[in-house]
Amino acid sequence: MKFMMIVKAGAESESGVLPSEQELAEMGAYNEELVRSGVLLDGDGLQPSSSGARVQFSGKGQSTVVDGPFTETKELIAGYWIIDVKSRDEAIAWARRAPFRGGEVEVRKVHEAEDFGENFTPELREAEERLRERIAEQHKQ
Repeated sequence: MKFMMIVKAGAESESGVLPSEQELAEMGAYNEELVRSGVLLDGDGLQPSSSGARVQFSGKGQSTVVDGPFTETKELIAGYWIIDVKSRDEAIAWARRAPFRGGEVEVRKVHEAEDFGENFTPELREAEERLRERIAEQHKQ
């Protein structure tokens, strides 16, 4: 099962305060542990919302771009990991080991094909698989 561990932003990450050398070393050791265990699929930190934008959609198919920064820091994301583990409990156990002294890590299951039931027809599944294969090929180059 794939899970996303979402690192919530805080005042420091939103103001652009970079991690100390010790914090970077601790994060590196944690990431190394995720890799050694074979569960890490992807992960990265995100720059403050001041460098981002939101695209908002109306019910009429129109879109509006809103430039950051965004004021609700409790709703913002500072980084993430995507892990592949056997259960929600295992994902939570990994999140609890993250080297943070404050803050919050949210754990969310990533949808898989079987989660969509019969609406995800064999034809749609095949198209999705072909798309994922193309993506993998592009990243090999």
